[in-house]
Amino acid sequence: MRLPFVAALGLTLASPALADWPETLATARGQTVYWNAWAGDQRTNDFIAWVGQQTEALYGVKVEQVKLTDTAEAVTRVIAEKAAGKDQGGSVDLIWINGPNFLAMKEQGLLHGPFVADLPNARYVDLSPAAPASVDFTVPVEGYESPWRLAKFVFTYDSVRLPTPPRSMIALRDWAQANPGRFTHPVPSNFMGATFLKQALVELAPDPAVLQAPPTEAAYATTTAPLWEWYDALRPHLWRGGQTFPENQSVQQQLLNDGEVDIAMSFDPASTAAAIAEGLLPETARVFVPEVGSIGNVSFVAIPFNAAQREGAMVVANFLLDPATQARQQDITVLGSFSVLDPARLDQAAKAAFAVLPTAPALPTTEDLGATLLEPHPGWMTWLTDDWARRYTK
Repeated sequence: MRLPFVAALGLTLASPALADWPETLATARGQTVYWNAWAGDQRTNDFIAWVGQQTEALYGVKVEQVKLTDTAEAVTRVIAEKAAGKDQGGSVDLIWINGPNFLAMKEQGLLHGPFVADLPNARYVDLSPAAPASVDFTVPVEGYESPWRLAKFVFTYDSVRLPTPPRSMIALRDWAQANPGRFTHPVPSNFMGATFLKQALVELAPDPAVLQAPPTEAAYATTTAPLWEWYDALRPHLWRGGQTFPENQSVQQQLLNDGEVDIAMSFDPASTAAAIAEGLLPETARVFVPEVGSIGNVSFVAIPFNAAQREGAMVVANFLLDPATQARQQDITVLGSFSVLDPARLDQAAKAAFAVLPTAPALPTTEDLGATLLEPHPGWMTWLTDDWARRYTK
C-alpha cells in the first residue's frame, strides 16, 4: 500500500497541541468535506484531489471539490441558506476565499470561527496582527480564515521576442505605443484583469496609502485620475485596438504562446515554468515584475457558519498547513505555489523538504519577485471594475 506523502517524506504531522483536537479528529472521521474552490487551473484541481486522498488515508476525511468559475457562487449559496433559515447542515463546508468575498461573508456573519488558533499546525504560521496571514485585502482575518498558499502578480514574456521587458506601467504604456497590438489584459470582470488595473493604480496613485482605507467619492476621484489618463493613452494600442479582451489569463497565455502578443500575466509566479513543462509556452518564456514590486496576497480557506462537516473542514485546513503539504505544494512539478509558513518556525526535517525542491529556468526566486505591494481595500476593486466597464464598454 502506498504510504501517504507525509510519511514518505519522513515527516510527521504536528502533534495535537490543543486538548480538544483529538475530539475534533474523532468527530471528523467519516465526514465528506465539500470544498468549494475556483476550478480554473488543473494543477490546483489535481492538488485538491491529492489533499482528499491524504486526509482520507490519514483521518478518514474525504474531500469533494465543488468546482467554481467564480467564488461568489458559493458565497451566494451561503447567503441564500441563511435567508432561508438553514443554520445547520449547509451545503458548503470549506471555501477558497479572498478579498471582497471574505469581507462580505465576515460582515454578514456567514463564517464559523474564529477557528485558526485551534489548528495545531497554525504554530508554523506567523499570525501576528500585521503579518500577511492575518490580513486579507486590508481586512483583519481574526481567525475566520486559514492561509494555504501565497499569490503574487507577475508578467510573463517571451525573452526572444522581448529581450528587455517594460518594468513600470509608464514604460509599458510607452512600449505599447511603439508596438501596437502586442499587449492586452484580461477583461477586468475577471480577477486577473482587475488585478492588472489594481497594479497600475498602486503604481500611479499620488498617495498609495489612501488605498488601504475604503474609498470615498473624493478620494476615488483624486486617486484614480492618473490611472484613467494612463489607460486612455494605452488602450488604442492594445491587441485588437482595445475593443475586445481575453476572457481570462489562460486565454491570454495562449495568445502569448501563439505569438499574437508578447506579454501575459498571472497571480502564480510558478505558472510560467509549469506551462513550459506542459508545452503551453515556449522554452524562452520568462517572468518579470515591475521595478517597484507587485501586488501579493495570501489565499485562504474559510468555513461557513452553517457548514455540515465543520470538524472535517478543520482537519483539511490543518492538513493544508502541514510542512510536508506545503513543501509538496511548492514543488514546481506539482503546483509551485509558495508556502505560507514561517521558515523560522520549521524544524530541520521540514526545512530539508523545502531545500530539495526542483528548480527551473523560468521559476523565479524570492529575490526575483521583489517587493510585495499591499492589496487595496476591497472597495477599490469593486469601484475600479465598475468604473472601467462604464468607461470602456457599451
